[in-house]
Amino acid sequence: MKCLDVVALTEDLPDLNLYRGQIGTIVEIYEPGAFEVEFVDLHGKTYALETLGGNQLMRLYEHPPRMSEP
Repeated sequence: MKCLDVVALTEDLPDLNLYRGQIGTIVEIYEPGAFEVEFVDLHGKTYALETLGGNQLMRLYEHPPRMSEP
């Protein structure tokens, strides 16, 4: 995964008020497997900005991925 990839949560994180399936955007990569993800509402207002592990995220595609994309 890389910056500006659209991702979905793969697990519930009730302590953060985030739940499986919520969609966010990777805005920073701190180290392999650690990503800062921004979650925004339909009006573009950020409602969460959290550092999450790659195992908590699934990359979303708007088109079929190229074979070289992870």
